Amino acid sequence: MDTSKGPLTGIRVLELGSMYAAPTAGRMLRDFGADIIKVEDPKAGDFSRQWLPAKDGQGLGFVRLNSGKRSLGLDMRSEKGRQLVLRLAGQVDVVIESFRPGRLESWGLGYDRLSANNPGLILTRVSGFGQTGPYSSRPGFGTVAETASGFAFINGWPDTPPTSPPFGFADSIAGISAAFGTLLALYRRQRDNRGDVVDVALYEPLMFILGDMLLFYTTTGEVQGRVGNGTGSASPRGIYQASDGKWLSIAASNQAIAVRLFNAMGQPELLSDPRFATNASRMANNDAIQAYVHEWVGSLKRDEILKILEEAEVVCSAVNDSSDIVVDPHFLERTLVKVTGMSSLGPALMPGPVLHLGSYAGPVYDGCPSIGEHTASLLHEVLDMPDSEIAELSAEGVITGTETAR
Repeated sequence: MDTSKGPLTGIRVLELGSMYAAPTAGRMLRDFGADIIKVEDPKAGDFSRQWLPAKDGQGLGFVRLNSGKRSLGLDMRSEKGRQLVLRLAGQVDVVIESFRPGRLESWGLGYDRLSANNPGLILTRVSGFGQTGPYSSRPGFGTVAETASGFAFINGWPDTPPTSPPFGFADSIAGISAAFGTLLALYRRQRDNRGDVVDVALYEPLMFILGDMLLFYTTTGEVQGRVGNGTGSASPRGIYQASDGKWLSIAASNQAIAVRLFNAMGQPELLSDPRFATNASRMANNDAIQAYVHEWVGSLKRDEILKILEEAEVVCSAVNDSSDIVVDPHFLERTLVKVTGMSSLGPALMPGPVLHLGSYAGPVYDGCPSIGEHTASLLHEVLDMPDSEIAELSAEGVITGTETAR
């Protein structure tokens, strides 16, 4: 079996999106073989190039999401730039965009125009509040999605303010969802040769994950609050500190695991206490049962506790920081990949694909493109554009990138 080619080999994607959500969708497709043509502003490029953290001026978030893509520097604000987008859309399978709803249409780049010469085109659209509804015209980033969806309200402790995550949580989930929607549209196209429009709002995938709190309110009238490291649904569960100051998590999320945990703690009699005999009773007395777990964990070093719990088949893990992850043999074998072709980054590691296929060995992340690095070669390859036209567009500032050799 040839495992070098991903299942999306032969699929060509024009990525008009920037920042995190749309490029995440592009990376999901790229990870499984799709060819991603990333359109960037000829001067500034994708703004995530400027985000922190950075190494030698290179935004590391940009590296993570765009390694292995090909960059085409193109000014979409110019009429000639927009005409190039139309021509390119006629030669690709998918266009991904993340402009505010209505922007593409105002540029004459709505789906009807993009697909005029390519009726099988998939247009994947990622925006703050979606293409329809009263809020569709509002701008939106991940922070807005995390607050509008209800996530920030339930994240944190009862006595602390609502809290957004310190990373692109909503953007990432929306990007993965957009890739899923794109694959659905591609699958259906195999049957009927028709294109489609995929519409993803940043907040919706996150609101889906939070759906239990909405069901809770609409069925009971109660608003779910913040519960710290617990879930409000099972006990004991949480993050605990060992005697050596290190942290670990324990999740006794069903009765069998709770039984194994109490036995591992050497306190099987807890199950005979009516306060702790069932999940419902433990939730009603959560502070009391948590005190027992905290005391036991705090009496031993983390490695000792993890060994005991793993032998007892209790769900648990160390609370890892970055230095733990990059030396862990499991993650090194299965999850982490090298970013090559960028000497300035040194021995860089990042997470690889979000899932594994037995028929595919996975991608190589060899280099992250500079702004417009592949402009001329892409225009040659995709549009068969002559050097003279490339030189003219470059002189006019419509494109950037100077390589002209075929």
